[in-house]
Amino acid sequence: MNKFRKILAVFLAISIAFSITSCRGPAKKPEPVRKPKMDFPQIPSKISKGENKEPVLKVYVVQKGRIEEMPLEKYVEGTVAGEIKNDWPIEAIKAQAILARTYVLNFVKTKKSKYKGADISTDFEEAQAWNPANVNERIKKAVEETRGVVAVYNGDFINAWFHSHSAGRTALAKEGLNYKKGEPPYIVSVQSKESDKAPRNVKSWSASFTKGEVLSALKKMGLSIRDFKEVKIGKRGPSGRVVTLLFDRTPVNAPDFRMAIGSERLKSTVIDEVRYDGSRVFFKGRGFGHGVGMSQWGAYQMAEEGKKAKDILNYYFKGINIVKIWD
Repeated sequence: MNKFRKILAVFLAISIAFSITSCRGPAKKPEPVRKPKMDFPQIPSKISKGENKEPVLKVYVVQKGRIEEMPLEKYVEGTVAGEIKNDWPIEAIKAQAILARTYVLNFVKTKKSKYKGADISTDFEEAQAWNPANVNERIKKAVEETRGVVAVYNGDFINAWFHSHSAGRTALAKEGLNYKKGEPPYIVSVQSKESDKAPRNVKSWSASFTKGEVLSALKKMGLSIRDFKEVKIGKRGPSGRVVTLLFDRTPVNAPDFRMAIGSERLKSTVIDEVRYDGSRVFFKGRGFGHGVGMSQWGAYQMAEEGKKAKDILNYYFKGINIVKIWD
């Protein structure tokens, strides 16, 4: 009898539990994980033509000596043609177009043109190289297919830095540019597989300068070095680039010295050797440009391997979003 009562009690307990569960209805599905809403950057009001519309720039055209109103995409065509070869892989050109567009918008938002009444200019020293004569169907296609597309971080336009050839590894902003503000979180030092098609004098180079040229460059930098007996490599940065050169015992910032002496001759701060013979300073190095952001010859290689423009940009800039802000 006791055995029968125990079996009955278990049966009743199971029945009650089942009825309670049935009354609750079907189990709720878990809430989907929602990504935080991405903030799109605002087009600067002085060039805006309304939401989702292409801005119009007042461009000081140095070659003509006057200000011209220009649709932003037209300006971008000229800068892309000025900064990258028009027969390169289309995805590399598209990556350049996105950076060019981002650069313009960031410039208008954060800087002021030295040409009165202009938003930006075709002056290479102020902005980007501009060469509309090199615009061909390939350039037009790259710009059109990325129309309105920019690179942003935390809802703001990035510093759209790029360079020709990294010599195998890109640089941080302070290391490559002597950037005075805080290190941007989206700029990292990454390995960069550069295309074998890059010219020999970009892969490796040598340069020499007279003592007078060097002293003039140091003076241009605001330094009071009137003579020196020795030039050596000082500190190097995370990518191996030279951060300081030592003139006797005086440290000189290498990226700033490169700009002062001539960045087309002292092609990068990936310097392997420095030698001074009493009348000339000799440098041997690799790569071309400051090394920060996208390497163009690295982008060339990635495009040839089948990577898209967004893949290229997301490799060289970390945590960015590629967004379209007008049709």
